[in-house]
Amino acid sequence: MKSLISLIIILVLFATVSGGAQTPAPQFPCEDEQRFAEFDYWVGEWDVHGVKGKLAGTNSITRAEHGCVLLENWAGTGGGTGMSINYLDHINGEWVQIWNSSSGTQINIRGGLTDEGMLLVGKIHYVANSTTADFRGLWTLLDDGRVRQFFEQSNDGGETWVPWFEGFYTRTSEK
Repeated sequence: MKSLISLIIILVLFATVSGGAQTPAPQFPCEDEQRFAEFDYWVGEWDVHGVKGKLAGTNSITRAEHGCVLLENWAGTGGGTGMSINYLDHINGEWVQIWNSSSGTQINIRGGLTDEGMLLVGKIHYVANSTTADFRGLWTLLDDGRVRQFFEQSNDGGETWVPWFEGFYTRTSEK
């Protein structure tokens, strides 16, 4: 009996020393994984201007849930508002944006970082007339620190694309 107890103690000690005990998972894993920071260049308080320089609105992009989520809150100069949740789908490695606006525009796009910037592709849906179209967005960090956001819509299944919105983000602290 004494040798059986000794054997059990030795096995328990061996299992502990040889890696039998697992390291606990980090409490906030998104903070430590670089992929969750790929879109952080969009984080900030922004004035958004159109191609001709006219103010289109303001946008606030914040990190939430310890870096697992980016939240967007848009306020257009014409009174329209919208918000999105953006996150890295860790299962398939794609970034996802789910957008809804006060006008009933819904966008569901996904993709990832390219040489040109964050490219997300999917669908746009207009609640008011119940139409859906192919949609894509590209966020590019410019050399001067601004971010260019360029959205396009296809009404023919992706054969051709037409500009939907182009905006240039300038940090509000840079005024």
